[in-house]
Amino acid sequence: MKKTSILFALLGLSLSLSAQQAGKTWSAVKGKISSPWADEVNPASVLPEYPRPQFERSGNWKNLNGLWDYAIAEKSQRPAINQGKILVPFAVEASLSGVGKTVGKDSLLWYKTSFTIPSNMKGKDILLHFGAVDWRATVSINGKEVGKHEGGFDPFSFNITPFLNKSGNQTLTVEVWDPTDEGPQPRGKQVKRPEGIWYTPVTGIWQTVWLEAVNKVHIDHIKITPNLDQQSIEVSSFVENANAGDQVKISAWDGSNKVAEQTTDAKGTVRLKIENPKLWSPDSPFLYDLKIELLSKNKKVDEAKSYFAMRKISMGKDANGIERMLLNNAFLFQYGPLDQGWWPDGLYTAPTDKALKFDVDKTKEMGFNMIRKHIKVEPARWYYYCDKAGMLVWQDMPSGDLGNRWENRPGVLDHQTEQKRSPESESYYKTEWNAIMEKLHNVPSIVVWTPFNEAWGQFKTVEIAKWTKEKDPSRLVNTASGGNFFPVGDIIDLHNYPHPAMPSPDYFGKDYVLVLGEFGGLGLPVDGHVWQQKNNWGYQSFKNKADLFKKYSEFVGRLGELIKVGLSAGVYTQTTDVEVETNGFMTYDRKVVKFPEAEMKQIHQKLYQIPVEVKK
Repeated sequence: MKKTSILFALLGLSLSLSAQQAGKTWSAVKGKISSPWADEVNPASVLPEYPRPQFERSGNWKNLNGLWDYAIAEKSQRPAINQGKILVPFAVEASLSGVGKTVGKDSLLWYKTSFTIPSNMKGKDILLHFGAVDWRATVSINGKEVGKHEGGFDPFSFNITPFLNKSGNQTLTVEVWDPTDEGPQPRGKQVKRPEGIWYTPVTGIWQTVWLEAVNKVHIDHIKITPNLDQQSIEVSSFVENANAGDQVKISAWDGSNKVAEQTTDAKGTVRLKIENPKLWSPDSPFLYDLKIELLSKNKKVDEAKSYFAMRKISMGKDANGIERMLLNNAFLFQYGPLDQGWWPDGLYTAPTDKALKFDVDKTKEMGFNMIRKHIKVEPARWYYYCDKAGMLVWQDMPSGDLGNRWENRPGVLDHQTEQKRSPESESYYKTEWNAIMEKLHNVPSIVVWTPFNEAWGQFKTVEIAKWTKEKDPSRLVNTASGGNFFPVGDIIDLHNYPHPAMPSPDYFGKDYVLVLGEFGGLGLPVDGHVWQQKNNWGYQSFKNKADLFKKYSEFVGRLGELIKVGLSAGVYTQTTDVEVETNGFMTYDRKVVKFPEAEMKQIHQKLYQIPVEVKK
């Protein structure tokens, strides 16, 4: 046997033993249903994929997912972090964490792990990245606090170089506090006592933790905005520690063919002309590659790759003067499911990357062209799969600080009310919504921002909607999905269960796109695939698949009638069952598809073929 063969054999044995050892200290918590990918979770290699596909540096990164030490203790205590092992990045309440415990507002969750800096990363600045931690995270390296972050849905990072030992093991500690629904922060559908449409808390790290090595002078991030009418894209670069004379070279590629290139000063903006652009759409989701190079004294000191799409989302009036939603200057009816992104075994976190991709692919196979990402923000790789598949995305802001809004919610198209929120509560909302929009700005598939849902915590509506539009005029703003409308934004969005309906085009005049933001919710519990045996529900329940699909087909037929008189989009509830909600196209564990996929795709295609002329 050759020496290299012996080396690889020993390496394989070492990894195998490592995985076996990890397996002995971890197992998923039993008692609930699980998805098919739960058995594929390997504690020695958890979600190992590169976590940031839209700004990728090859080589110098290290995944820190895996088994960490943890402890749960009262806020007044600083415990020894040795109560057991938790599998990062699964929330402590999730079965895949191996813990399955709640924390609550009166306690803190503590994490600890150690790592070494690989030889190829030494001599560089080391960035510590967190995909998401819910909610307040205090991060320390080798006993010294590096920084704090508040926000459960946006990624953050710290330059930990000054805190590292010169060699050997480095200790990482994370302290997390999460009040769930007992605090004013954005928290989506998490509640202390789950029931109905409210679900299990998600506390702590729930996306990948990783290290990245960069030069002192490096590209921090970029901002990409396409302009289809001018056949160009605008790219802004943001460089850390830039020196006078540093430059950024940005080039666009169609495969191996360079289609445009420009060089600008560091922290500058370029406009690349894309001649005869290939358009991105659900039927043809073409993506261009983008290369970003940082030059200092004519020497390349940093490089990253990204991608972009030439697509435009806008509005235009039809022959009856009703505003329609346009993609690439033409009407396309947008239809898709309400997608909450929950998992029975991982809660907010898909068990594997294949699982994360599965929901997007299955939605496409069913013939949908849009997903409303409901009250949650996904990991970057989920949006990448939407970009690749040609799946339009409507992105919600996770709600929070509901106060008495749910009990006193106004009727649809009835009157306007707003919640009075504290300055602290307003600040949490604005800070996180700003961070979410910035982190997701480059995602081609996102075409709609939704600041509020069903008046949950809705406040200063006109101010928030105008700010959202000013921050990103390249997308439409669905100010208040499901009611409590104000004359601001681009869309009037009605929720109506279970039957399809449409907002009146005369409610605020004909200056708003009309959409059905939620309907359906037809329920079918499937034995052996439910979260619990009792109290499962849908907005209208059925006992067999045949009757369920018959009613659904009637609903789709009604949508066709509404499109002709002004409806631009529809959102059906929902992709999967979630906890006690059994109104998904699939069961919560994704093991049963309740609807005939080929027939679904066939009836959905008819919706996209209804002709609607838009004035030029």
